[in-house]
Amino acid sequence: MSRKVYPYVPKFANKFIGRYPIMLKSSWEESFARWLDYNESVVRWSNEKHAIQYYDPMQSKNRRYFPDFYAAIKNKQDKVVEYIIEIKPKKETRPPRKTNKQSKKTKLYQEATYITNKAKFEAAEFYCKKMGYIYKIISEDVLYKK
Repeated sequence: MSRKVYPYVPKFANKFIGRYPIMLKSSWEESFARWLDYNESVVRWSNEKHAIQYYDPMQSKNRRYFPDFYAAIKNKQDKVVEYIIEIKPKKETRPPRKTNKQSKKTKLYQEATYITNKAKFEAAEFYCKKMGYIYKIISEDVLYKK
């Protein structure tokens, strides 16, 4: 199964850390990359540059998690704050809702996805505290605020 890839070339390449074109995995990531690129408060940014070790309870092994973005952003006090950012559908960031309409396979898949994501998020929080970064999960309600 092939996934659609969204190549992105930053307009303000001096802020981007890494090679390009950047190969993004979703239109949501593409929207956020464009925001990072064009936002004057963003000092520097990268895509999937941090490897965070975590234990995957679903596969019973240690793995590496590559969060979607790193960004150094000037706040209103002109201080640079560093972030690790994951772009995720809201439904994958909280326990799945169980309904009678779902197949058993769907329920198991959603539960496994949530358990794995939770392990990644906890490892990322720990990593960010150690590095002095802020960890943010951004979902559709933030990306597409009305």
